[in-house]
Amino acid sequence: MTARGLSLAGAILLAAIAGAPAPASSHSFPETENPAAGQTLASSPSEVSIRFDAPIEKLFAVLRVLDAAGRNVAAGQPAVGPGGYTLSVKVPPLKPGEYTVKWGVVCIDTHHTQGSYTFTVATHGNS
Repeated sequence: MTARGLSLAGAILLAAIAGAPAPASSHSFPETENPAAGQTLASSPSEVSIRFDAPIEKLFAVLRVLDAAGRNVAAGQPAVGPGGYTLSVKVPPLKPGEYTVKWGVVCIDTHHTQGSYTFTVATHGNS
């Protein structure tokens, strides 16, 4: 093969590699949180929920709401909504203070993601 032929073959190979679709890779990450990360609420929420950008596996979903002492204050087990995009857990009336939401999910393609954020329930009345 001539130098020109090798250059042409190399260019074709490079174009084929560059134009090939990348393997599908999906991770579930939060799209919206309720309460939102960093939000200060005037009163306690009745539940904490996270909507993800890809469906999650119900069996491996974890959602905990921790008080300042690190105790999980969630009322029961987390639930995955219809379609698998929303993870939520009920909470009892929360006292004023900062709460940490810790979540961990496995996307339907088996990729694991996790994270945390905080929200605050404001103190009522004057201090």
